[in-house]
This record gives sequence, C-alpha cells and structure tokens, in this order.
Amino acid sequence: MTVTVPSYPSTAATGIAPDRFKQAFRRYPAGVVVITADAGHGPVGFTATSLASLSLDPPLVSFGIGTTTSSWPHIERADTVVVNFLGAEQRPLAKTFATSGIDRFAAPTGWRRLPQGEPVLDGVAGWLRLEIEQTVPAGDHRIVIARVVDSWLDEERSPLLFHNGTYHTL
Repeated sequence: MTVTVPSYPSTAATGIAPDRFKQAFRRYPAGVVVITADAGHGPVGFTATSLASLSLDPPLVSFGIGTTTSSWPHIERADTVVVNFLGAEQRPLAKTFATSGIDRFAAPTGWRRLPQGEPVLDGVAGWLRLEIEQTVPAGDHRIVIARVVDSWLDEERSPLLFHNGTYHTL
C-alpha cells in the first residue's frame, strides 16, 4: 500500500502565522476568569480564557500565562492562586484585569482576602482556591497545573464568555 503525504506550505514546518493563530482562536468561545494571587508583594491578577479542567481525582486544573506579562513573576513565585469566575454582568472587571499598566485592585475594584491570604474579587459568580503543583514551559507561555483545594459557587449566575474579540453572555 502506498501512502500519499500531503504537501503543505513552508509555514507548516514552523507553524501558522501568529495572526492566523489568533484568528482561529477568536472563533472559539471561552469562559472568562480572573486569576489572582499574592506572592508577598501585593495582589496581582489577570484576565484569562485558558482555564481547563484536567483531572477529577485529584481535582486538577490548568491555565496559561505569558512569560512577558507583568503578572508572571508573581505567579511564578506564588504557592496558591484563586480563579475568579466572572458573571455575565462583569465585563468591566474583565476589561480592568486585561489592561496593562494600571492598578487593577484600585477602586472601583472590590476585593478581599480569603482566610489563607489570597485575594478574591467581590461579586464574582464563584471562585476556586488552587495550590500550584507544576509549571510547564510552552513557547512564550507557561502552563500552570494546580490542585483545587477550596471553592465557592453562585449557581444562579450566568457566565461571562469571550468570542470573536468581544464579551458575551448565555
């Protein structure tokens, strides 16, 4: 039997162009969360759409973070983080934590600390407290793998979604 191998453009050897990659993932809807932490230098946080469940037993999740972001040095040193699930009405909060060069925890952002010290945002649709188990290099990002050790959920709330460059609700 003869197997025919398709011919691909030269970019296949290195991957697709960054703009095409972004375009493909703009078409993929994702839930919106804000990851918060405090590694001893004050609270940090960033908006993410990369949260994924990995394992039920033990309860593990993952998320990605760029190594050039202002939050990465803090996440790299943190032992724990909080995933804040944003509700449908929390577009302004998502935009705040996606904006560089500002104090994301300044008013009007409402937040408090969990008993263990992690920052958690007020009014979110739920949160997961995570203990970081591993970080995995992945290009210009790191994949953080963490164990879920505590949670709170408001099951009556609709989630905030991101699709095609804008926020949406169900």
